[in-house]
Amino acid sequence: MPVAIITGAASGIGLALSRQFTEQGWNVTLADVDVLGGQRAAEQLGDQAFFHKTDVSNWDDVASLYKKTIEKFGRIDYVAANAGVADFQSLYEKNEGEPQKPNLRTIDIDLNGQIYCLYLAAHYFRQNGGDGGTIVFTSSNAGLYKLPTNPQYAAAKYGIIGLVRSVAPVFQKENIRVNCICPAFVPTGLAPEFLLKVMPSEHITPMSTIMRAFDNFAKDSSLVGKVAECSQGNIFYREQVEYCDESSRWHGEESSKLWEGAYN
Repeated sequence: MPVAIITGAASGIGLALSRQFTEQGWNVTLADVDVLGGQRAAEQLGDQAFFHKTDVSNWDDVASLYKKTIEKFGRIDYVAANAGVADFQSLYEKNEGEPQKPNLRTIDIDLNGQIYCLYLAAHYFRQNGGDGGTIVFTSSNAGLYKLPTNPQYAAAKYGIIGLVRSVAPVFQKENIRVNCICPAFVPTGLAPEFLLKVMPSEHITPMSTIMRAFDNFAKDSSLVGKVAECSQGNIFYREQVEYCDESSRWHGEESSKLWEGAYN
């Protein structure tokens, strides 16, 4: 059986994806900081599912997640780096005294933790006898547009898209496929309760659209470096912005050998 790791798996998108994969015959490791929710989900999914408590912003936790998955199932084929949170602190707050260091845990979870997942995924995919593997990040349409209420969240989600587009061509040489999805508003626990009550139904993206996007990346190995924006019932593969001129295109497409020489 193929094996998947899914972070943020105790609820929302991660739980729905865990359910979908086990129904399709996958073995799945569910990762989350919510121990009770994660254990309950794994029990409901049966012997194909295994829960591991994981704070993705903690390197040791993520490393343990991958090691335990190998011990349990013997390999890793797919990683859904899905765990995410909204902003913990407003960047707009006014300080009466000396400003204190802001709470950047959103960046630690939504971006730094995803880099940990990528780095470890690549290591274990290389042990699959040339079969490689697939990692799919959950970005957001806030990584494509603006979200003034949660600028740290938006910054992290923009960062994921830049990460995917930068590393995908390199990892593709090892048969490691890197992609991301950008959901619009999906009713999950990440959304404030107020929004769940007042969001117009015509602007809600169903969970089924998100599941199709993840499924496409699992089944179609030609999809590499893709940014899948999910809105309502549709999936749009978004391209990067056009180069402003020929010099910009040269830097983006042809200067890599110069950069490699500099860093080597």
